[in-house]
Amino acid sequence: MELWIPITIVGAFMQNIRSAVQKHLKGRLTTLGAAYVRFLYAAPFAVLYLFGVKEVTGLPWPEPNMMFFVYCVAGGLSQIVFTALLVWLFSFRNFAVGTTYSKTEVVQVAILGFVLLGDTVTLIPSIAIAVAMVGVMAMSAGQAQLTLGRLLSGLTEKSTLIGLTCGAFLGASVVFFRGASLALGYEHGAWMPAAFALTIAVVLQTLGMGIYLAITERNTLRDVIVHWRWSLVVGLSGVLASIAWFTAFTLQNAAYVRALGQIELVFTFFFSVVVFREKTSRIEVFGIMLVVVAILMLVLGR
Repeated sequence: MELWIPITIVGAFMQNIRSAVQKHLKGRLTTLGAAYVRFLYAAPFAVLYLFGVKEVTGLPWPEPNMMFFVYCVAGGLSQIVFTALLVWLFSFRNFAVGTTYSKTEVVQVAILGFVLLGDTVTLIPSIAIAVAMVGVMAMSAGQAQLTLGRLLSGLTEKSTLIGLTCGAFLGASVVFFRGASLALGYEHGAWMPAAFALTIAVVLQTLGMGIYLAITERNTLRDVIVHWRWSLVVGLSGVLASIAWFTAFTLQNAAYVRALGQIELVFTFFFSVVVFREKTSRIEVFGIMLVVVAILMLVLGR
């Protein structure tokens, strides 16, 4: 098994934990506050991880260049814009349609990866990525109780455009972060450039979003300190997820990594059905089956 596969699975699992704790925090913080803790409390762990990799491996420091910083800033801004668009999307009455179309991110990563980095996708992974996208959209539509006719009629709605743009910025952040690691031209494996890119990106995001909140939501900055216990869990689980994502992106085409990363939905589905005994619709079951098929195609068919 190629190394990027188990690393991606670990990243998806840790992201699942981070998302669950962030939902818990939403009742205590604003939406942007709950998003900000993923950066603020992850930054110290990212720095510790970077110096830990240096100490354990004895590898030389990467030599950053202008293109590296361009990719880092672009990736960080894309991730923040994605978060802002998602918050805006939830303000629409028909946000469920837009949210479903935002799931096209899996395919948009493949397109952006080819355009920006020249990453190509072979036939079987291309089919797997398409199947994963349909599966994810089916699950999203099932959870929102949307019909196919409602999705098609919603193509002309404003929320759909926002949803597609949301997916584009999420996909762009993934491709830019992969570009940042590759721009270092590091010759001693993936761990050090991935750790270096992660740390710079998280620190820049923490500073950038912190300044924005200081101007627009000063009380939120106070609240993220008050609720430090759960925020710390978000930061730790988030940085573990990011370590895995950045390492996987450095090792492999970002489109493959994001498609396999949809296994996060399998974890969520398992917990909701088996642990919490929640009811699911047929379309949700159909969607999760498609995601599983896509994962098997990626793992076994390449």
